[in-house]
Amino acid sequence: MNERKDQTSGPAPDQFSGDGAWGHDSDANRRQVLYWRLLARLFEPQEQPSLESASVAIVDDLGLPAALLDPTVSVDTVVQRFPELAAEFRGLMATQPADGSAVPADGSAAPPAGDGSAAPPVASETGERDGAVEVRRAALVSKLLLNVFATGSGNVTAGQLARWQADAGWFERALGCEPGQLRGRPTASELGGVLAGLEGDLVSRMRLREVLADPALARQLTPSMSLIEQLLRDKANLSGVALANAKALIRRFVDEVAEVLRTQVEKTSVGVLDRSVPPKRVFRNLDLDRTIWKNLTNWSPEDQRLYVDRLYYRHTARRTTPARLIVVVDQSGSMVDAMVNCTILASIFAGLPKVDVHLVAYDTRALDLTPWVHDPFEVLLRTQLGGGTDGTAALNLVRPKIAEPKNTVLVWISDYYESNPQGVFDGLEAAHRSGVRVIPVGSVSSGGQQSVNPWFRQRFKDLGTPVLSGHIRKLVFELKSFLS
Repeated sequence: MNERKDQTSGPAPDQFSGDGAWGHDSDANRRQVLYWRLLARLFEPQEQPSLESASVAIVDDLGLPAALLDPTVSVDTVVQRFPELAAEFRGLMATQPADGSAVPADGSAAPPAGDGSAAPPVASETGERDGAVEVRRAALVSKLLLNVFATGSGNVTAGQLARWQADAGWFERALGCEPGQLRGRPTASELGGVLAGLEGDLVSRMRLREVLADPALARQLTPSMSLIEQLLRDKANLSGVALANAKALIRRFVDEVAEVLRTQVEKTSVGVLDRSVPPKRVFRNLDLDRTIWKNLTNWSPEDQRLYVDRLYYRHTARRTTPARLIVVVDQSGSMVDAMVNCTILASIFAGLPKVDVHLVAYDTRALDLTPWVHDPFEVLLRTQLGGGTDGTAALNLVRPKIAEPKNTVLVWISDYYESNPQGVFDGLEAAHRSGVRVIPVGSVSSGGQQSVNPWFRQRFKDLGTPVLSGHIRKLVFELKSFLS
């Protein structure tokens, strides 16, 4: 065991003993030292003195601050002390196309390997690799990877969680994304799932009740799906100041997600233009081509000008008919992401004209949440995560709500692991046969797939109503298509 460890512990100490003899390829050796030091710190809590001293010498030689090597110093702190490094961190690991412009990572990007090959090469004026710049890049990349992926063990404070979230934000910036973009899509890519998993682990290791009881610590928390799930699970055990702080965090998260979803609803354009409604006479609706064409008879050859006596505008209003939208949400713990997104989405559609929205949540019992459908915050506080699932209880609440089947859409959100699968499917099939637009939903989160009972998936497919999974924009489009 000892012999093998010696063989894999990195370059020999005399290779970087500080005398400047780095071998025939000094830049490659220095980069290798930085990545060996990174791997050693990630997998071995004990410092390797030779690697540490060599790394300090390299960073000092590059003119970079020694704080880059200290995992207890956040990237935010480094950037505050050395503002010129902010621009270097942004897009540091983004894909570089032929024209040299950075392309944001779609979540499939991975951290650089031990030899630094994942970081795109930097070309000098002669077109050759600039070794010194590559070493500098390796030092900055190592800082990001160490701060994000070396999360340690034991209890976590609110400050530590906030610092990790900030560091993860810089890591996402380095990949060409916005802070929170990868963590917000945990199932869209392997890297997004890893980051969301790390955040969830930190949240679970935090003494949340103690943090929430202290307003100063609670203010350090940044709302995320992992944190909201923990709050929803533990809300029955909170009271007083802790409960008030928990509600404030949930409210902040709901408002942030609602703003994004509201924009998506507004941008999704479906339906037939209603030409019986006069167009709004505003500049953005001005039909310039039609205006010019209709006024060509007013062209003055003498003045070389076109005189416009009438402006033409585009019609933007779309025909809508009164419709009933029934949203049924499975309260099981695996559906937290979909539940949060869909309750917020239901509240947005409830604010649209001529849309009657009903909301039902169920586990082994069903709860009609329609009175609170306009306030997703209140809906989430009234849900109870976990427990069994019996969709037949929800069906009994839903059936009386279907007054006009052909003018009703039923969105059923679940992983479809039911105690009575045949009974639930028979009920949904009957609704579909009666003319109700049934939209079975397995996952509508920020992105990605979720486990859905394959028995249900196949039967819904055979019925012509396949289970909808993936980005919530899909559900937004389906709903607006029906309502229009």
